[in-house]
Amino acid sequence: MLVTAKGKGPATYADIQALPEHLVGEILDGELIVSPRPASPHAVAASRLMIELGGPFDRGRGGPGGWTILTEPELHFGPQVMVPDLAGWRRERMPQVPDVPFFELEPDWVCEVLSPSTARIDRSRKMRHYARARVQHVWLVDPLATTLEVFRLDGDGWRLVDAYGGDAKVRPEPFQAVELDLVNLWSR
Repeated sequence: MLVTAKGKGPATYADIQALPEHLVGEILDGELIVSPRPASPHAVAASRLMIELGGPFDRGRGGPGGWTILTEPELHFGPQVMVPDLAGWRRERMPQVPDVPFFELEPDWVCEVLSPSTARIDRSRKMRHYARARVQHVWLVDPLATTLEVFRLDGDGWRLVDAYGGDAKVRPEPFQAVELDLVNLWSR
């Protein structure tokens, strides 16, 4: 992970646009955070989680529907630019996906799949900005440790609702309506 050099001034959206396509750029607290595309355990977990949640919650197949779930949407919260691995909006808040390059409406849920190079920023700076933006739920998925941590916004900070690991079968909020078999997320 690369961060802009100190003294250059606050990062701008032009800095993100100038990056090569194989890199993901985010702006946190005025710094440009640059990450490579994820390694295979990360990609597998994110892709499989999208499959597990997308059918029942986004498409309403085998579940209640009522959500729009997107992979790597670009979120703009004031000067902060973040790209979570997955994000979901309840349909009553976003009935249609607008034709926009980024979203300013905060999601109801975000999921960060942790990588060794991104975990510290995902757990600290990004979680803080998600709370300020009033995102209601954050999941942290660690494919190497095979864990899922579920957080709910409580006032101005996060409350750990539950943590699951290994091959557990769970019903984590806000997607309790359908059982999630964690073994499906891990690249074994």
